[in-house]
Amino acid sequence: MTIRLTNSKTRKKEDFVPIDPANVRMYVCGPTVYDRAHLGNARPVVVFDTLFRLLRHVYGAEHVTYVRNFTDVDDKINAEALRRQKAGAPGTLEELIHQRTEETIAWYHADMDALGALRPTHEPRATEFIAQMIAMTQGLIASGHAYAVEGHVLFRVRSYKDYGKLSGRSVDDMIAGARVEVAPFKEDPMDFVLWKPSSGQEPGWDSPWGKGRPGWHIECSAMAQELLGESFDIHGGGLDLQFPHHENEIAQSACAHPHGDFAHYWLHNEMLQVEGKKMSKSLGNFFTVRDLLDQGIPGEVIRFVLLMTHYRSPMDWTAEKARQARATLGKIAEFLGSDPLTKPRGDLRYAKPPQEFIEALSNDLNTSLALTLVGKYLKNREEFSLVGALRLLGFDIERLKEQFASFSVQSYDNGVVSGHKISALGESAWDQAKRVDEYRVMLEARRTAAMSSKDFSGVDALKAKLIAAGIEVRMSKAGVELVPGPDFDPTKLEALQ
Repeated sequence: MTIRLTNSKTRKKEDFVPIDPANVRMYVCGPTVYDRAHLGNARPVVVFDTLFRLLRHVYGAEHVTYVRNFTDVDDKINAEALRRQKAGAPGTLEELIHQRTEETIAWYHADMDALGALRPTHEPRATEFIAQMIAMTQGLIASGHAYAVEGHVLFRVRSYKDYGKLSGRSVDDMIAGARVEVAPFKEDPMDFVLWKPSSGQEPGWDSPWGKGRPGWHIECSAMAQELLGESFDIHGGGLDLQFPHHENEIAQSACAHPHGDFAHYWLHNEMLQVEGKKMSKSLGNFFTVRDLLDQGIPGEVIRFVLLMTHYRSPMDWTAEKARQARATLGKIAEFLGSDPLTKPRGDLRYAKPPQEFIEALSNDLNTSLALTLVGKYLKNREEFSLVGALRLLGFDIERLKEQFASFSVQSYDNGVVSGHKISALGESAWDQAKRVDEYRVMLEARRTAAMSSKDFSGVDALKAKLIAAGIEVRMSKAGVELVPGPDFDPTKLEALQ
């Protein structure tokens, strides 16, 4: 099976030919661990997790190495720790920085686990590779590609003739159009920091240039070289990292190891929007993965929605897509959990994805087409094909049945219900849906009254009880929507008045 990938560096779709098929290597830029991962952070995780799974399927799990780093030394981390210290948190600034990074990494693991992402082979932390960063920086100074001044070390951008090839811009154009830090000690405005001094409060390490800490870009170059070598196969990340981060990585790595090729293939996923708008706190549409999970949106739904759009296309998260994903996963769970006598016999542990499905993913990771094929296998009741395809896409079959089969009303509108699964209480989904809709009407009436009285206590009380019953409450200008989640308990509706 030939995998074809769009190489950002050549701007062409190319056959993927690994340097060593017995040791396929991929590096993806990971998070700066100062806060919760937002939905935009989750997109590259799911994209490259899917590619990781495909590479393992084609080359064998033991022949693929995936590295995704944690940036645990950064000004944002320092600022958050300082904020906590000023708020009265006990401990030194260094202790508070460590607490914050440990806490954030644990959050990240929990949230990405919920999305079904495999842990990478290696998850290096920047602070564990300071010695390698110092050594690489020393080598760049010795070869004339970097210079030390006033406790800083800077990379000479113009010393690397191919600078700008990845992003497709010349250095002069970048200077004219980009916001670059202009410091009096820089030889050129585009030169970037490899090492910078640390004040007494900031974390720092001893170096030939005094106590300091690494610049952001040198971190990934040093960790990639140490764990994957001077040349490896794939480097990935979000499109927002293409410049300056990835451009700078290439420059310093190529100059530090002129006999290596660094990454052969560069992959970038496009950005994410919410309901057609850029996600931002000022627009009120900014949310983390944990926000969605806490609202009762399962990780499988989030993963499904992220896979609906090709990774190189801008992706729009909408409530409607989440609803569609939930409905589809409900249908899949209902089919997989139905009477085995109505389906072909066989051991699903050995279910494999069909060749056409592998070909879809191998064609530049076409997850949109892959999900279309999933729909076909479901419609045709091809259980083995369906299970094999879902597993390759990162869905756990038993968890799907557990999460989505307990309440599988496919849709209802004005009392018309499709799907009649009987609940554990012996009550039809139709009856349950009608009861839920009665509370929707009740909540909508309370909200309308509250808009006039400005007293929303009744709305909040009913909303809290509905959430406690396992119902997701969605309120917008268009109205109120109640969506029973996987933990929906109809018995708790009796107490809601």
